[in-house]
Amino acid sequence: MKQPHPFCINVFMRFIAFDLETTGTVPGVDQIVEIGAVRFIDGQPEAIFATLIDPLRPIPPGASAVNGISDDMVKGKPLIDTILPAFAEFCGEDVLVAHNAPFDSQFLIADIKKHETTAPRGVILDSLPIARKVFPGLPNYKLGTLVQHLKIPTSNFHRAEEDATYLGHMFSQMMKRISIGGQAPQVGNLIALTGKPELRFPQIVRQPKQMDFFGGL
Repeated sequence: MKQPHPFCINVFMRFIAFDLETTGTVPGVDQIVEIGAVRFIDGQPEAIFATLIDPLRPIPPGASAVNGISDDMVKGKPLIDTILPAFAEFCGEDVLVAHNAPFDSQFLIADIKKHETTAPRGVILDSLPIARKVFPGLPNYKLGTLVQHLKIPTSNFHRAEEDATYLGHMFSQMMKRISIGGQAPQVGNLIALTGKPELRFPQIVRQPKQMDFFGGL
């Protein structure tokens, strides 16, 4: 039997849905306060990576009002530079899915570059433009609207682990809708559906520091 090309994997079978909570909306300026990632296999959550992160600065009241995360909740939690390698290890080369992926990705990219850490190696799919094509005619394409439309059971929104879980269920249902003969679309076709170039995290190789041969003189 001919083996499929590695790029032609069945993303419905295995992918990681991820979501962030932040102190604001400007990558590189505002900080990540929570990461949630859920690995889905055969449409069901199989593993979770979730943690609060200490941003080393007060969380603005407006952000806390949205996500319910307070300064007391993040005080003493791990820092982003210690979390990113663990996040990269969890994700590996799996396909990644985020809703409005450029927003979440740019926050992570800013910290990956700043701290020169390892990063997930899989392609990143944006579920937002795909949902617009799969479910035309909805009043909007917020995650909550899509989850309600699909009658996915929910509790709280705007917490990273919960939103990543809802996203994974929503994305799995989208894949079922556009599958042919039980086979989900190839990754390349899903990228084409987004109408955007392929998105991945940078893979940074830390350069050794040059020695000072003059002894600081």
